Amino acid sequence: MTRQEKNQVIEELSERLSNKPNFYVTDASGLTVAEINAFRALCFEKGVEYKVYKNTLIQKALEKSDTDYTEFFGALKGFSGVMFAGEENANMPAKVIKDYRKKGEKPLLKAASIDSDFYFGDENVKMLSELKSKNELIGEIIGLLQSPAKNVVSALQSGKSTLAGLVKTLSEREN
Repeated sequence: MTRQEKNQVIEELSERLSNKPNFYVTDASGLTVAEINAFRALCFEKGVEYKVYKNTLIQKALEKSDTDYTEFFGALKGFSGVMFAGEENANMPAKVIKDYRKKGEKPLLKAASIDSDFYFGDENVKMLSELKSKNELIGEIIGLLQSPAKNVVSALQSGKSTLAGLVKTLSEREN
């Protein structure tokens, strides 16, 4: 690969990292070509971009970013693939890794960056796969905030018939 090609890859990767700040660095070493292709197909099916890069190119692209990724550099050893996810599905790469692992032990999670928070090590896959998206969390909060108001309204509405029945009973008693 020529210096110009490397610079082009670094620019492309740097642009992807700035456009999609949620990314995972994985280790898929030891997988056969057929297994890697099956993993790529699963990624494509779930809307996750997956591409293998040289560690030095990943590091140089991260260095160009506004965010300080120096903690990531320690994870850039051996075979590295990068999985990109959008804001709405930041946990999808972890779900893809978890689903694919039903067939074996790889790929392993080296590191992940989600909304500028860093996660290191394969032990985080389960937790990351269960993360809720920003929209899901907002929906839950709105639901929780609406719940007490709905309870009050339903209590008042159900009490209306009880109150009417009570008034009717009392008026009949006086006669």
